[in-house]
Amino acid sequence: MKKLAIPLALSLLLATGQVWAHADHLKPQFGGVTADAESFQVELVFKGAEAMLYLTEHGAPVESTGASGKLIVLSGKGKEEVALSPNGYQTLGAKLSAKPGKGSKAVATITVPNRGTGNVRFTLK
Repeated sequence: MKKLAIPLALSLLLATGQVWAHADHLKPQFGGVTADAESFQVELVFKGAEAMLYLTEHGAPVESTGASGKLIVLSGKGKEEVALSPNGYQTLGAKLSAKPGKGSKAVATITVPNRGTGNVRFTLK
């Protein structure tokens, strides 16, 4: 019985540590909507017609130097596709023709050096 108790206690301890490590996973930090891109997370924020995508890894900033991508926004007005480019330390940005409305859908494909390419989907609130 003792031989089983120690491995069981260790596995429970490790499992709870993983829960604590992911407590901030996908929590919006900038007032936007978030999505997981496998090796990094993305938060999409609109300021008027300007789209800002913040890159993080479990809450820590991910440098956007050399990153690129595209953003497709689907709304009642149709479809708009724009190129994303670095716009600050951890952000990619793009200017749309108009601010998308609530319930619009957005899809971003982002390539970050040394982290790979991620596809993320958003529903705007």
